[in-house]
Amino acid sequence: MKRIALVLLFCCTALLAQKPAPQQEPPEEDESIAPKEYTFNPLQATKEVTIGSYYFKKKNYRAAAKRFTEATHWNPGFAEAYLHLGEAQEKLKDQANARIAYAKYVELAPDAKNVDAIRKKLAKK
Repeated sequence: MKRIALVLLFCCTALLAQKPAPQQEPPEEDESIAPKEYTFNPLQATKEVTIGSYYFKKKNYRAAAKRFTEATHWNPGFAEAYLHLGEAQEKLKDQANARIAYAKYVELAPDAKNVDAIRKKLAKK
C-alpha cells in the first residue's frame, strides 16, 4: 500500500514539475474584432462611394465620410472618393483632414475639370 502511494506521489510531482508546452494563440473567433484586411477591389470602392453619396444627400456627413474612407482603402487610386471625402470632412468642420483628402484628389486627378477650384480651396486653408 505504501509502495502504491509513493508511486502515485512520484508521478504527480513529476507531472507538476514538467514545463507546460508553449501554446499557440487560438484563432480569433469573433470576426468583428479582427482587423479588416483590404485588397484592391474597385467594385467595392464604387459601391462605397455610391452609399456615401446617399448619406451625403441625407446630410449624414459622418456616415458619408466613413464610406468614402472605406472606398479609399479598397482603391487607393480612386480620385472621386478623395474628392467626396474632402467635401464630407469640410461639412464636419474637419479642415485638416479635408485638406489632406483634397490634396490627394489633386495629386490623382491633375487634369480634372474642377481641379482649379480645389487648388483655390487648398490655397485658402
